[in-house]
Amino acid sequence: MAKDHGPQIKDDEKYEKLREEGMSKTKAARIANTPDSGEKGGRAKKYEERSRKDLYEKAKQIGIKGRSKMNKKELIKALRNSK
Repeated sequence: MAKDHGPQIKDDEKYEKLREEGMSKTKAARIANTPDSGEKGGRAKKYEERSRKDLYEKAKQIGIKGRSKMNKKELIKALRNSK
């Protein structure tokens, strides 16, 4: 059973696993709190196929700063480098 990390962490088990893999507390918390972070299997559209608005919303979900001033290409780069 995973330790309770308080209300700021929504998925304690995922958070602990990410921390064990060497991820920083901030990054592990951001991923553990993203509702669809566990989705796998290549079902999501590639970033290039998504609209700027969709990319902006994803960047907002994971807390990328400066996203409002980014164009589609910059958002894609920021999203790829955030993981």
